[in-house]
Amino acid sequence: MVRLVLRRLALSVLVLWVVSVLVFVATLLLPGDPARAILGQQATPERVAALSAKLGLDLPVWQRYLDWLGGVLTGDLGFSAATQGPVSELLAGKLVASGLLLVLTALVSTPLALAMGTYSAVRRDRLGEQVVSGFSLVLAALPEFVIGVLLVVLLSTSVFRLLPSVTLSRPGEPVWSQPGQLVLPVLTLALVVIPYVVRMTRATLSEALSGGFVEMARLKGLPERTVVLRHAVPHTIGPIAQVLAMQLAWLAGGVVVVEFLFRYPGIGQALIDAVAKRDVQVVQAITLIIAAFYVLVNLAADLIGIVADPRIRTGGAR
Repeated sequence: MVRLVLRRLALSVLVLWVVSVLVFVATLLLPGDPARAILGQQATPERVAALSAKLGLDLPVWQRYLDWLGGVLTGDLGFSAATQGPVSELLAGKLVASGLLLVLTALVSTPLALAMGTYSAVRRDRLGEQVVSGFSLVLAALPEFVIGVLLVVLLSTSVFRLLPSVTLSRPGEPVWSQPGQLVLPVLTLALVVIPYVVRMTRATLSEALSGGFVEMARLKGLPERTVVLRHAVPHTIGPIAQVLAMQLAWLAGGVVVVEFLFRYPGIGQALIDAVAKRDVQVVQAITLIIAAFYVLVNLAADLIGIVADPRIRTGGAR
């Protein structure tokens, strides 16, 4: 088990390094000159040369990458050309806002999806299970922006006017100061995540309930609740944790679309603004943060799967 954990850690570090290279190369391929895009109509040759030197754009590509990577490893995300300030200061509040959105989505979607998936597995071939399966299938077929628009139409415009359709917080004001504006973004993300977790929970728990160890527990006269919770559920922790991690990691990227739809002041909106302004350092920082979150969440899921698998704990898998 220790070897597997160390292997996963090493692989995660390698993936993050490869992602850093891809992110850096991708920003180099963005069209136009960043210095000219920032200066706009004031882009005289002298000013362009001065800003390029300030941003390090006149250095060789390999040196620029090493300087950027060294800064990232020491906590320095670079300098925002658009705001003329550190990227870390620009993103601090936005990371908190996006983190709040992700945490609320996880708190809403995870228990609800697990409960629905467990109900579907235990109540197979009944009306309630068919309703849950149909509901999950419909949601899985809809992209996040479609779900968001439908929720806006339903709860903010035509049918019910219950919630704001966009974020109402003023610049610098915490997003939680007006809780109502968080409902639609959280609900949109939750409805995107729930169907996949429901289907995985149903599939893995149904397989576990068909196993011989579960039949043995039933033959011993144990209550069905005990059979499900103590004998079947532990065997589903690994696969469910992995699909949960994949969905939560997806949220880090999918939040870009949802934040843009609801004008939510998080890293998604900041990424769109940075691309429009050719603010390369901000684009690099946000993209790397999203990738790091994705890798770390999947690493956590792998570790949970390793610890939860009894075959690995007892040395039965290599």
